[in-house]
Amino acid sequence: METVRWIIVAAVVVAMLLVLLAIVTYNRLTRRRNEVRNAWSQIDVQLHRRHELIPNLVATVRGYAGHERAAVAAVVRARERALSSATDVPSRAAAENQLTSALRSLFAVVEAYPDLKATQNFASLQEEVASTENRIAFARQHYNDATMEYNTARDSLPAILVADALGFGRADHLLLDDPAAQEAPAIDFSDDMSRGDRPQLP
Repeated sequence: METVRWIIVAAVVVAMLLVLLAIVTYNRLTRRRNEVRNAWSQIDVQLHRRHELIPNLVATVRGYAGHERAAVAAVVRARERALSSATDVPSRAAAENQLTSALRSLFAVVEAYPDLKATQNFASLQEEVASTENRIAFARQHYNDATMEYNTARDSLPAILVADALGFGRADHLLLDDPAAQEAPAIDFSDDMSRGDRPQLP
């Protein structure tokens, strides 16, 4: 009888420890997942800011280089795709990569228009775009760091044993798919700046 009692006590203790472990693991993973979501929201804010700048940029370029329809239209289409893209990270990343590529092409076209580059409106937009792109790069790095920490916590023992059952899937890193796209396009067109000093898009 005494042996049975000890077995029951041991079983209850083990069960309580398992429940406690599950609670601690759940709270830890929830905290990490919330950090990933917060980091993504910071990227989303900066992407929205970039999307808001593009209509003014397009209008300014059209005013000075109206016949460059292909480059302007590509930016407009890429922006529309970015605005309507799915909310998952890979889809958003693909759409934003297309927008970055379209902007790179547009900025290359602008090189042929010194009058446009010299306008105060374009210079202000250029500075705002550069600032936004730098913020996006910083926010993206923060998001990827948070994602790595979350995935590491999720894939470590004991979390890996219960993560899927508790609804904690792996998070996707925000990466550039095209190696060429990792070459940041220069957006400062002043003639007196060296190439290495120009603000760049990520």
